[in-house]
Formats: sequence, structure tokens, C-alpha cells
Amino acid sequence: MNTVRGVPGGRPPGPAHYRERLRVPVAWWLLALPVVLVLGAEFYEVLSSPWPPVIIAGFAAACAVLLILLGRAEIEVDVRDGTLKAGGKTLRLATVNNVVALDERQTARLRGPSADPTAYLYSRPYLKRSVYLALDDGGVPYWLIGTRHPAELAAVVERLLAREEPVA
Repeated sequence: MNTVRGVPGGRPPGPAHYRERLRVPVAWWLLALPVVLVLGAEFYEVLSSPWPPVIIAGFAAACAVLLILLGRAEIEVDVRDGTLKAGGKTLRLATVNNVVALDERQTARLRGPSADPTAYLYSRPYLKRSVYLALDDGGVPYWLIGTRHPAELAAVVERLLAREEPVA
């Protein structure tokens, strides 16, 4: 039986396209409310009206902008041109030689103590899992892409790699 990258028959089933919008968890929005209220309430003691409500509105707007900016992330793997796009950077999948979906512990280790300073890390603080892409490229040893669905992203990349490689 022929195999390509551990896939029987060399061609895994399913589409070879992946797109994920990375949004801030609802819990972060819910936690922002008491933070704004507590910080704003401090100003009722030291300032006269109308400043405390103005300051609370300013805190609320600043929190909303920060959470919206943190949630403007996207990961895309495109079958048409064989690329992965994350954080404004594009990776040609032809340079990938290994794909691994990582759990929380493995991701934390590669983000921290075991991280290579020359690697490309694309993640958000609320993403606990990731996909590791080892590269043949001499400059960057690997990409670490944070995602909520690492197994799905890794499977799509594997499907694209299987299509590019000839089956012996």
C-alpha cells in the first residue's frame, strides 16, 4: 500500500481549504464590564460631575477597541496557490516537511522555554493549542500557528502536502 506522509493511498479525503477567524472569547467581554465599572467608580470619589461618567465611557471605549483589535485575526490555507496565510505573512506549503497538531502543554513549551527566536509564532493569548510546521527553508526553522482547531488545520495542510508529492 502506498503512503504519503502517513496517509494510506496518498490522498486524504476532504477539502483542502481552511479558514478560521480568531475572535476574543465572550468571557473576556464579560470580564471587561466589571473592570470598567470598578475603575470608573474610583473617579466618583475624587471628581465632580460630569467627569466620572465621561471617564467610564472612555474606559469602556478603550476596552472595546482593545478587544476588537485582539479579535481581528485570521488564518487561511488556500488550495489554489498552496499557501498558508497567518498574521500578514504567507508560507509556501512546498517548504513544509512536517506538520503536527499540538496540545496545550506542547504549545506552552514552544511559546516559552523551548522557543526558537528565529521561528515565526502567530498566536493570541486566548489560544491554548497550535499547529507546528517544520520547514526546509534555511532561515526560519518552523511556524507555530495558534488555532482553536489544530487537528483540522493540520489535516488540511497534510492534504495539500499529499497532493504536491508524487506517490511512489
